[in-house]
Amino acid sequence: MSELFNKKEYLKNLIKRANKEKDNEELKKELQKTIKELSAEDVALVEQDLMDNEGITIDQIQSVCDVHLELFKEYIDKEKIDVEPWHPIYILMKEHEFIIKTTEKIRDIAKDVLNKKSVQEAFPLFMKLSIYLDDLMAAENYFLKEENVLFPYIEKHGITKPPAVMWKEHDQVREIRKEIIAIKENKDFEKAKNKFYNLTLQLQEFFMNHVHKEHSVLFPTALKLISDEEWINIRHQFDEIGYCGFDPEPMNSEKKEVEEIIKGKIKLPSGELTIEQLKFMLNTLPIDITFVDANDEVKYFSESKERIFVRSRAIIGRKVQNCHPQKSIDIVNKIVDDFKSGKRDHADFWLKLGEKYIYIRYFAVRNEEGKYLGTLEVTQDIKPIQEITGEKRIYDEY
Repeated sequence: MSELFNKKEYLKNLIKRANKEKDNEELKKELQKTIKELSAEDVALVEQDLMDNEGITIDQIQSVCDVHLELFKEYIDKEKIDVEPWHPIYILMKEHEFIIKTTEKIRDIAKDVLNKKSVQEAFPLFMKLSIYLDDLMAAENYFLKEENVLFPYIEKHGITKPPAVMWKEHDQVREIRKEIIAIKENKDFEKAKNKFYNLTLQLQEFFMNHVHKEHSVLFPTALKLISDEEWINIRHQFDEIGYCGFDPEPMNSEKKEVEEIIKGKIKLPSGELTIEQLKFMLNTLPIDITFVDANDEVKYFSESKERIFVRSRAIIGRKVQNCHPQKSIDIVNKIVDDFKSGKRDHADFWLKLGEKYIYIRYFAVRNEEGKYLGTLEVTQDIKPIQEITGEKRIYDEY
């Protein structure tokens, strides 16, 4: 602990000297060496302490921040990983470049705003800023791809801590981003512009440190653990979420979706379930489900505890037209015909049934090529939903 304190104090003194000895190359090298020995958080704390308690201005500390950021750039450039352009790691590295450039542009605007004396004078800069803030919001796709695709694959191979750390840092970046956007609500221009600059610097340093960790630890680990087939699946899932900053090269390999039953398990592209799990999962849903195939035959219905309409297993294989009274057959045929022709994809009805308010929805079920596979009927009592007001965020006891 004392060694860390001494390093931080030494850095403080170097920063103070740097403001007096502007062109001292030896001093700059010593700054680089000292910064390398401290974490990004430690350096940021030193910089903040100097500004808060020792009268060092933002302008005076910028040169030190630039040294720090240059170090990160050197690290990141050295840590480039050689993978093909279709590869998920290549894509994430390209998105890193885009986000880093965006944070640089936002910080440049923040520097210019520091020299303005009023909101009116800074207005053209704020107009320019809105474009880069939109780019920063688009970076959400980068976070989502890692959190929902890459991290789970790494965890499947027994590595859980690095993804958890990276996810926490994503949330920290989101929080800084949220604070930057909220600054426009601050009516005190002088305080707002200083806070704006501090936040943009914090964002840039924090994100570059994050990228450094991913390039040096997370990505090499992922490449060692994850198989070629898994990378192909990851890329397909990346495509579904989307990208920020560029459109990646398409992948030639076809998507392989496994759908099979092995030893009582149904394996689907998005997971696998035992027959027991699937049965009771469907029966636990607070809705009634009935599926009619492309030949108009009833093939399945859920057996929840509180069914809205009576169903018996005797109807399995029965024509759907025979499951309705004569007066409803024309409507049933019209729905099915419209679904088969592609004219419609769903039909909704609602009616009162005693104390219940029943919402009945019919959906055309189609495969990826658009081929009609059947009709799904979903029925639900929506009266309890209509009665919901306000918010409930607490898990309470009955």
